[in-house]
Amino acid sequence: MLNSNIQIFDTTLRDGEQVPGCKLDTQQKLIIADQLDQLGVDVIEAGFPVSSPGDFKSVNEISKLIKNATVCGLTRSVENDIKVAAEALKHAKYPRIHTGIGTSDSHIKHKFKSTREAILDRAYKAVKYAKTFVEDVEFYAEDAGRTDNDYLARICEAAIEAGATVLNIPDTTGYCLPSEYGAKMKYLKENVKGIEKAILSCHCHNDLGLATANSIEGVINGARQIECTINGIGERAGNTALEEVVMILKQHPYLQLDTNIDTSMLYGLSQLVSDKMGIYTQPNKAIVGANAFAHSSGIHQDGVIKNRATYEIIDPKDVGVTESAIVLTARSGRAALAYRAKNVGYELTKLQLDEVYENFLSFADKKKEIDDDDIHQIVETSKVYREIMASA
Repeated sequence: MLNSNIQIFDTTLRDGEQVPGCKLDTQQKLIIADQLDQLGVDVIEAGFPVSSPGDFKSVNEISKLIKNATVCGLTRSVENDIKVAAEALKHAKYPRIHTGIGTSDSHIKHKFKSTREAILDRAYKAVKYAKTFVEDVEFYAEDAGRTDNDYLARICEAAIEAGATVLNIPDTTGYCLPSEYGAKMKYLKENVKGIEKAILSCHCHNDLGLATANSIEGVINGARQIECTINGIGERAGNTALEEVVMILKQHPYLQLDTNIDTSMLYGLSQLVSDKMGIYTQPNKAIVGANAFAHSSGIHQDGVIKNRATYEIIDPKDVGVTESAIVLTARSGRAALAYRAKNVGYELTKLQLDEVYENFLSFADKKKEIDDDDIHQIVETSKVYREIMASA
């Protein structure tokens, strides 16, 4: 497949920060931006400069800090927005202005009280004006997911003619099915004149839990950039999760699509973002959740102990997790108890294990999870404890 590299556009510091109560100060944004640069993201959307003096300052300071990634500032299709973004980005090694406008009939009629032709003209002029400040201009067609494909193709052609280097095709409301979103990308790839001059980009929201699936369908059908956030944070139900799309592409090499991400940093960066933003990451969150590599079912534990790949399609070390967790509960079997007991110093024979296991079940029925201190107590209160110590 030609051009198999997928650019990762991280918008944790812009779209991700739009979660109520998750405001970051400039210093916190700099810490996260530096880690994103080390992670290997291609683009960091640092903020919306015209929105506040604080956001302008953050974009400006991030522009000075970042050495590898493109630094991007968001604007509306308003000249002053674009001018302010250009000023905020003036120190960036690789600056990008991200400008655009709503393109669905719903946005045109109700939000702008305008017409298709007037919106097309505004899109063209916004890109053209942004191009006077920077070479790299990304155009977003807000609510592209619900925009008629023919009209969307026309507005993409206008943006390319004006100088856009990237075309962002957002599923703003998270409404599209993967097949629909993939077909939309395919249609644009095949019907937009001059499409070879620009990169198609996926920007998907998770209102129906389809953001990751839609982004993957998008790149399968010709997009070469995914816009995403750490932990999938963002407005309403959130955005495409960076860690999910990156690991999907890594674990499915037959797709022949790859990224520049150092995946061993994913867990640590997830923890950093969760801490700085004060957002609790659900335990069953894919890739970076506390339970992503935890096993409590006896059948699963036995399989993982014998061969990790039996129940894990990702090596925990690949995402920065030290090892799989064998969690002892009332659902755990003898293999898991023997494994955990060995880790704290008890090498049990089969007969000893049978005796200790009966004691373990009594403990486990009274407590949700058995920890290392409990294991010592379980073994030491077993009838065979003296025999165990004698054989140690």
